Amino acid sequence: MALIVQKYGGTSVGSVERIQAVAGRIYKTVKAGNSLVIVVSAMGKTTDGLVKLANEISANPNRREMDMLLSTGEQVTIALLSMALQELGQPAISMTGAQVGIVTEAEHSRARILHIETTRLIRHINAGKVVVVAGFQGTSSAGEMEITTLGRGGSDTSAVAIAAALRANFCEIYTDVPGILTTDPRLVPEAQLMDDITCNEMLELASLGAKVLHPRAVEIARNYGVPLVVRSSWTDAPGTWVTSAKPQGRSLINLEIALPVDAVEFDTNQAKVALLRVPDKPGIAARLFGEISRQKIDVDLIIQSVHEGNSNDIAFTVTTPILKRAEAVTAAIAPALRSQSNPKSDEAEVMVEHNIAKVSIAGAGMIGRPGVAAKMFATLAEAGVNIQMISTSEVKVSCVVNAAECDRAVNALRSAFEIEPGEQEALSRGEFLTPNSSLLTPHSPPPVRGVALDLNQARLAIRQLPDRPGMAAKLFGLLAQHNISVDMIIQSQRCRVIDGVPRRDIAFTVSRIDGENAKEMLTEVAAELGWGEIILDSAIAKVSIVGAGMVGQPGVAAKMFEALAEDQINIQMIATSEIKISCVVAQEQGVKALQAIHAAFGLAGSEKFVVPA
Repeated sequence: MALIVQKYGGTSVGSVERIQAVAGRIYKTVKAGNSLVIVVSAMGKTTDGLVKLANEISANPNRREMDMLLSTGEQVTIALLSMALQELGQPAISMTGAQVGIVTEAEHSRARILHIETTRLIRHINAGKVVVVAGFQGTSSAGEMEITTLGRGGSDTSAVAIAAALRANFCEIYTDVPGILTTDPRLVPEAQLMDDITCNEMLELASLGAKVLHPRAVEIARNYGVPLVVRSSWTDAPGTWVTSAKPQGRSLINLEIALPVDAVEFDTNQAKVALLRVPDKPGIAARLFGEISRQKIDVDLIIQSVHEGNSNDIAFTVTTPILKRAEAVTAAIAPALRSQSNPKSDEAEVMVEHNIAKVSIAGAGMIGRPGVAAKMFATLAEAGVNIQMISTSEVKVSCVVNAAECDRAVNALRSAFEIEPGEQEALSRGEFLTPNSSLLTPHSPPPVRGVALDLNQARLAIRQLPDRPGMAAKLFGLLAQHNISVDMIIQSQRCRVIDGVPRRDIAFTVSRIDGENAKEMLTEVAAELGWGEIILDSAIAKVSIVGAGMVGQPGVAAKMFEALAEDQINIQMIATSEIKISCVVAQEQGVKALQAIHAAFGLAGSEKFVVPA
C-alpha cells in the first residue's frame, strides 16, 4: 500500500465531466490499495476570469484582496471533486490550504511555504478518506492568519510540498500532455516524450515544453528526494519520472526558504583562452568550436559578450593540461575569423590567461531569488576578490577569479552561505531515486535531453563598468533590492583603461516586464557609480540545450552553433554551465532557432503531440 499525492491542473478539472473522470481515476487508485491526497487547481480559465473581474474594478488591485479573490477558484474545485468521489461511494473531504496546515511567508501573491502542519491531514488519511486539497494557497504564520497565494505554478508547489511533508511514496502531476517532452510541442509537434529526466536537468529547462512543471516544485522534489512523475490526465501512459537525489535529511521547517545554496565548489585546474574583436556575424562561434571539437578539446565555460560595434569577444576555459592544444587551435583559426574584405591586425586577437580558478555556488533554492547571486558577488568583493568571468544557470553561479585568491574566495563563500567544507551535490555522483528502487546505477544519458526557448527576456548592457572588486556586487545588489531576478550574466573580456581606470562592459538578461524598470533604476545611479551608457534591448530570445550527458563531450556546443549558422541565425551572447548551453538571438529568430537545434540533435520522435485546448 502506497501513500500517493496526485495533482490535477485546471484543464484536467475544467468541467463537470472532467471532474467526474478524475474522480473515477482516483477511485480506481484507492481500490488498488493506496492512500491518496489530491491537490487541484481552479477549473479551466477560472483564475483568468477572476483576474479580469478585478481589473474591471481596479487598474492596480490590492495584492491582499487579489489573494482573497483568487483563492476562491480552487475552493470550487475541491468541493465538486469531493462530491464526485462521495457519489462513487468513496469517503472524501475537501480542505483549503489553511485547513490543511500550509503555513507560508506573509507575502501576498508570491508567498513561499514555511512548513505544513500534517496532523489533521494524517488523521483523515488514517480514517480512509481521500483528502482533496486546494492548491496554490496557504495562510501566513502571523497572528492575523492572512490568506496567501504561492504565485504561478502554485498548485505544483503545494502538491510536492505536501508529498515531502507526508514522506509520500511519490507525487503524480497530471496535466494535458503525456509527460515531459524534448521541447514545446506547440512549436515542434514531433517533440519526443522522455522516460525520465533528472531534477537538475528539469530545473535548467524551466521553460521546457508546455510549462508542465513549475521550477519551485522541482526544487522541493530535489531538496527532499521526492520521486515525481508527470502524466497525462487523458491516458494511462506511464509519463516521465523526474529523478531525485538521495535525500540529505533536510528539516521540513522553513521548507522553501532554508539553505538556497547547498554546495560551494571550486576548480583550480583551469586556464582561459579569449578571442577579442571577432566579427559579429553568423557562423563565427560554429567555426571556432567546430575546430576545437575536431581536435577533441573539451571546453568548460563558454562566454560571448554583448557586441560592441561590429565585433564580439568569445572566451572559454579549459583544463590546464590541454591549454597548449587549445591555444594552438585558436591561434590557427583566428586569421580565418577576421573580416575577409578588410582584415585588421587587431581582429580575432588571441589572449591566454593562466593561473585562474573557477568558484561556484550550487543549489536548487536560487531560482527566483535575486539576492543569492548578489550575495555571492558582495561576499567576493568583501574578500577583495575580483571577478574575471561570470556564468549563471538555474542551479549554479560560477565566477572565474585569480587562482591565488581561490582559497580566500571559497572560505568566504562557505562562511556566507553556511556550508560545511566537503559538502557536495549528491546529483554529481549520479545517484537517483524512483519509487521502485532505492538507488539506481548511474547510466550514460544522451548529451542533450531537451531544448528550451524563452521569448520573455530583455537584455541590459552597461558600458565601461570599472573593473574592480565590488562593482558586480553593487549592480546586482541594486537589482535584488528591487526584487528583479537576473538570468544570464556576461562580463566582456575586453578591458579598456579610461582616465586611468580599467573598465569592462557587462550585460545581463531579466524578465521583459522588468526591463524598463531596471534600466530606469540603474540609469539613476550610473553617474554616481562611474558607469557608462545603459542600453536596453527587449527584442531578444534565449534558446538553450540541456543534458547531463554533455559533460566531456566536446562536440555538443559546436553542433548547436553550427545548426544556428546553417540557418543564418546570429548569436548575440553565449553562456554555459556544466549541463546547459544558452544563446541569445534576435527575437524574430527564436522559434526558428529552437526548431533548427531540436532537429540537429535528432530529438524528434515519430508521434506528433497535440496540446489540448
